[in-house]
Amino acid sequence: MTDFESSSTLRRGVAETIVEQELIRLLESGKTLKLKQGFDPSSPDIHLGHAVGLRKLRQFQELGHKVILVVGDWTARIGDPSGQSSTRPMLSQEEIQANAKTYLSQFYKVVDKDKTEVRWQSEWYDKFTLDEVIQLTSKFTIAQLLARDDFNRRYSSGNPISLTEMLYPLLQAYDSVAIQADVEFGGTDQKFNCLLGRELQQVMGQPPQQILLVPLLVGTDGSQKMSKSLDNQIGIDEPHREMYGKVMSIPDSAIIDYLELVTDVPNEEIASFRSQLGTHSVNPMVVKKRLAYEIVRQFHGKHTADEAEQEFTRVFQRRGIPEQIPEYAFAATYAGDEMYHLDIAPTLLQQGLVKSKSELKRLLAQGAIELDGCKISGSIISAHPGSILKIGKLNYVRITIER
Repeated sequence: MTDFESSSTLRRGVAETIVEQELIRLLESGKTLKLKQGFDPSSPDIHLGHAVGLRKLRQFQELGHKVILVVGDWTARIGDPSGQSSTRPMLSQEEIQANAKTYLSQFYKVVDKDKTEVRWQSEWYDKFTLDEVIQLTSKFTIAQLLARDDFNRRYSSGNPISLTEMLYPLLQAYDSVAIQADVEFGGTDQKFNCLLGRELQQVMGQPPQQILLVPLLVGTDGSQKMSKSLDNQIGIDEPHREMYGKVMSIPDSAIIDYLELVTDVPNEEIASFRSQLGTHSVNPMVVKKRLAYEIVRQFHGKHTADEAEQEFTRVFQRRGIPEQIPEYAFAATYAGDEMYHLDIAPTLLQQGLVKSKSELKRLLAQGAIELDGCKISGSIISAHPGSILKIGKLNYVRITIER
């Protein structure tokens, strides 16, 4: 067995490699490999689910290889269902540019900027002629495209599939041809598209790219893929206290996966944690605190991780309140004796502390909003300047009166 065959680079956090022996041969050849990673600019923020693949790219960069980040500014105009039951909305060029700017600043928190090249699909698709589009579509059959799971499900259930959607995997496949990719990285939900790229390269006389697929990280709900649209994500740019608290909220069943996929905790230590959790010889919170600390340290630094851990212990385990609480002004009427009548709804909605009136109503019904340590059941309250609202598990607000 070679060093590469047994290395963590090809084992830990890898769901499937196509074709493993070919990839090992390339790695052993000494050639600087072009590592393709596609970026869908439909959302500006990167979460821990994205970080699984990005961390793997960084490991390959440390071996001397080069990442080519392909910004899908053309495919964003089409919309890719990516396993969803409906088409993603098409984006304007302004939205794409804005999202890409934010994405790239976060992207370089994980990968090495000096070993990364950014390419935009419009570099080649702006020059595409109708002849070239027709030639591209001639390389594949409708039957091949309907083999993709989400297309097959929608076709079988009678749901519409537009021709533009079917162009998406073809365009993504051509990206591999345009940059002459050696290896494409993606989540397991991108397997079909990656395989099309490999096939198209061979049809067009290029060596076929190898494919490295990483597992899909479950979100904080513990059941579905981490996704901003499902509101179960942990953003890598989130404030450290919020990041720590969200990691602590994941179900115990997800702890080991998170340790393996988004931390550098040694394999031997993870194996020990797995054994201890399986035999119930350790409190899951102890392991989860280690996980939360490692994730915050990775994106915010050791000092900040120390702060987040101390804050969590004080606030949640000892039932204290945070030292730093944001202040927000509320419109109010004076009720006498330094007390004010006010409606919390407008300010909480305006500041994004609740997403909607229905969410506020639900939180109130669940007893998830407290005023100075006491649960409240309605949005109209009596409070004094400096009173503290607790919204859910993570958000605190110090009340000031609008003058």
